Amino acid sequence: MTQIISASLEAINRAAAIIKGGGLVGMPTETVYGLAANALDGKAVARIFEAKGRPQFNPLIVHVNDIDAAQEIAHMSEQDKVVAEAFWPGPLTLILRKREDSGLSDLVSAGLPSVAVRVPSHKTARALIAASGVPIAAPSANKSGTLSTTTPAHVAQSLGDEVEMILADGASEVGLESTVLDCTGDNPTILRPGAVTDEKLSEVLGCKVGYDLGNKESGDVKSPGQLLCHYAPATPVRLSVVDVEEGEALLTFGSAQSLGMRSSGEQAIKALPEGSVAHLSLEGDLYEAAANLFSMLHQLDDPAHKAIAVMDVPDYGVGVAINDRLRRAAQF
Repeated sequence: MTQIISASLEAINRAAAIIKGGGLVGMPTETVYGLAANALDGKAVARIFEAKGRPQFNPLIVHVNDIDAAQEIAHMSEQDKVVAEAFWPGPLTLILRKREDSGLSDLVSAGLPSVAVRVPSHKTARALIAASGVPIAAPSANKSGTLSTTTPAHVAQSLGDEVEMILADGASEVGLESTVLDCTGDNPTILRPGAVTDEKLSEVLGCKVGYDLGNKESGDVKSPGQLLCHYAPATPVRLSVVDVEEGEALLTFGSAQSLGMRSSGEQAIKALPEGSVAHLSLEGDLYEAAANLFSMLHQLDDPAHKAIAVMDVPDYGVGVAINDRLRRAAQF
């Protein structure tokens, strides 16, 4: 069984040695846990795809520690630097033009001339990158298409012995994968929504930032998270519920008064079996809901439930990212 080891200087150095030796490490970040490997080592990157069962047309995100390191693997315009300085370190990935001398494995970018780059803010992730001395490719540490992992236990449950070590440092604070902004075209475009919203990006860039969420079934994917069916639990997901059917689990947001159940919403929720209800945010806080989303879907993903019924989440701000994940989960 893969060891889960709490973050310490010794543990970080051990994880770095695994990465430098071509192995895989479960790495904590502020967004979700990542499956980390040396982005310069083609065999190590191939192991990521094998461990996840991930199609090789789906590119990976490369994690570095600062803008200077990003510029060693990608070209950055003045506009790119403005965005990076505003949101790095943090939950924003930039799609940039890859340098010909980047040294990155072609598998990282799925053969594209672009590369996805992020500077994480999580202290343990940053320490691991520094100790490894290489750019780290790190998609979410889960089997492809399944729920992303926000705790060390989730990683162990999803990947098992596919990973040499899980570097543990609590639950992910943001709880959603990073926003992905395509900077290679004439107008910056969000390819995957996240905690850095279009409003925040538009304010910094001084122009309207649009979306291209892909929703592709296969091939021609420029960013992680663009496949139509993604982030899915084994239990079917039913969206926009106003009632809960017998045998279903319930994922709530805010007040349950909108549920048109046989009795009032709150009373009906109390009558549901123990373990079949989870509350993204009783106060209607979208950031709290984002942090809880994958953890609570893991909690409700149980063969005892015929489906997971999900109340509506407002579709603005971080709610756009939450709804993006839920819609893709419901395609399963």
